[in-house]
Amino acid sequence: MNYRYISSLFLVFFSLTSCKGQTETPKVAVEVLEQNWFHADSLLHHVQVLSSDAFEGRRTGTAGAEKAKTYIVNKFQDLQVVPLIENFEQHFSFTRRSKAYKGTNVIGLIKGTEKPEEYIVLSAHYDHEGIKGGKIYNGADDDASGISALFAFAEYFQKNPPKHSVILAAVDAEELGLVGSKYFVKNSIIPLESIKLNINMDMISRNNKNELFAVGPYHYKQLEPAIKSIEPSENIKLRMGHDGSDTLDDWTSASDHASFHKVKIPFIYFGVEDHKDYHKPTDDFENIHPNFYQNAVTTIITVFEKLDITEL
Repeated sequence: MNYRYISSLFLVFFSLTSCKGQTETPKVAVEVLEQNWFHADSLLHHVQVLSSDAFEGRRTGTAGAEKAKTYIVNKFQDLQVVPLIENFEQHFSFTRRSKAYKGTNVIGLIKGTEKPEEYIVLSAHYDHEGIKGGKIYNGADDDASGISALFAFAEYFQKNPPKHSVILAAVDAEELGLVGSKYFVKNSIIPLESIKLNINMDMISRNNKNELFAVGPYHYKQLEPAIKSIEPSENIKLRMGHDGSDTLDDWTSASDHASFHKVKIPFIYFGVEDHKDYHKPTDDFENIHPNFYQNAVTTIITVFEKLDITEL
């Protein structure tokens, strides 16, 4: 995530009675296990791979970012996602602080069954901070967690085809000023009026208070019912806020959803509050919260389900 300050493990993961203070699996998680919406082991695996040292922090324009791009393209192909643009790759270039960069968005499509000409964009950024001072900033939560959630959605769509067409957008250069999402919107492959909603996922895999925030409904009231209808549980607390309506930091412009909001496309941004490893070399796979992460992705899919059947 960018600009926030401007305003072994698998055994634990699969336990139905997990961490201290979490005594039962919430309803949404039980539904996922029953319906096989996505594979929990795969969800963790992709975060572990993308945030490993082999990807060198995924800094835009580096060999690590190129490796991440290839990984995402291959996974989209494995999950039967079709390219929205040739080879999935939307290339762009830009200059920041006198340095020239080349970035690539990875854009896939799932065709809708009932409203194929109306689109919901699911977005997450795959770039991170790279290597600084000889240390690798692996960005497990920020934002390998969002990219792996895109894969979970693709798994879900294999058995649950969406009614609206869905664009899966793994965007680049978020950490350098939301450049990839800005380029995606400014050079939209489909008419902007056909994009009815953006759901952005950036930092969704850990929180000590089990809180997941949904930012956006304050600006787009029609989205509130889908958030409020989610059954609360002691394993995950879905909250609205961080949107200018309260005393919390305003995240309206904090990540790639801002590029959609700027052109008046409704959005919901799902994310967590900053943790001690935010934008530090310690944002590693070992520090995510597997049970929370599974439940967060489950909750986001549940919200998507409710919105997909509504008139957007």
